[in-house]
Amino acid sequence: MLESQRALFDMPREVCYLNAAAWGPLPRRSQEAGRAGVARKGQPWTLDPHLPAQQFARARKAAAALIGAEAEDIALISSVSYGVATAAKLIAVPAGTRVLLLEDDHSSPVLEWMTRADEGNFALDIVRRPADGDWTAAVLEAIARPGAAPLSLASISSVHWSDGGIVDLARVGPALRTAGAALLVDATHAVGAMSLDIKALDPDFLIFPTYKWVLGPYGRAFLYVAKRRQNGVPLEQTSYGRQGVNAEQTTYLADTSFVSGARRFDMGERDHFISIEMASIGMEMVAEWGTAAISERLAWLTERLAEGLGNLGIRLPEQHLRAPHILSLAFPRGMPEGLVAKLGAANVHVAGRLGRMRISPHVYNDEQDVEAFVSAFRSLTP
Repeated sequence: MLESQRALFDMPREVCYLNAAAWGPLPRRSQEAGRAGVARKGQPWTLDPHLPAQQFARARKAAAALIGAEAEDIALISSVSYGVATAAKLIAVPAGTRVLLLEDDHSSPVLEWMTRADEGNFALDIVRRPADGDWTAAVLEAIARPGAAPLSLASISSVHWSDGGIVDLARVGPALRTAGAALLVDATHAVGAMSLDIKALDPDFLIFPTYKWVLGPYGRAFLYVAKRRQNGVPLEQTSYGRQGVNAEQTTYLADTSFVSGARRFDMGERDHFISIEMASIGMEMVAEWGTAAISERLAWLTERLAEGLGNLGIRLPEQHLRAPHILSLAFPRGMPEGLVAKLGAANVHVAGRLGRMRISPHVYNDEQDVEAFVSAFRSLTP
């Protein structure tokens, strides 16, 4: 099994950080790259003119490798919401159809469709949180609901951000295709911690940021666009999204036809030479460890945590229904007031999400962190 990688992070031994689903700490190597990038901006005349193109290619390749995609199908963007807005320009949702969303899903894959529903005269079909925690069964039931309006799109997270519940895309994807519906996946809480194979899943769009599970900076994200969706108009109009717009040539707007592949969907001002290398380093480290090895280790940690919480009357999702790297605690009488803050004061860091406690370890965590959490939790919840 993969060993703890704590030595690669600036994480004091006394800190028990179990909140990767909120913010993934930057590895030391990424911090060094960030400082070098800031220094370049301090002396821009020293910049290698070939550096931006090299960095774009590196980041595209690293992002594609994590999901089994081709680099040419990856766009460089700023956030999941940016990717969803891009997809919304490329998907026509016919009037009278419905768009499938998850109840209490993160705002990013949801708000775009809520905003467009009235004007577009389509319905939002909200899959309610299942009492048994089986999001996959609930989604499949909604897709096949008798008498429902035609389904045009599912815009869903593959792992629910608040409770760690899994949507099995290998089962949901074919059902959507049979229904003639498109699939947009917010893979924020999957990429880097769970195996994803784009070729097998075949979504229309898949989006993930770098600041959580792939240990990158804030403000960097990647959009996979299926080839069948790559001929549309991007969210922003950029020079590098066109074949021949170049300030160094005699005719500036020489060729305004779009470039091929997903590059046309790159965000404006993509030249973040401070942070893009940081993002690449984090993704490359994750790829080097291997998603399967990471998933195995994190499943082992969350199971140890679950065992340590036995006999406390806390409800946990069934293991086969939750992501291996997220443990969500439900309190029958409600989470005790101030519990997350009290744990933080004891140097044990978790998150409160929709009345639950979300625990999310990563490769820097180890058995001592499990013991620290269980000890602090038990002392604060007599």
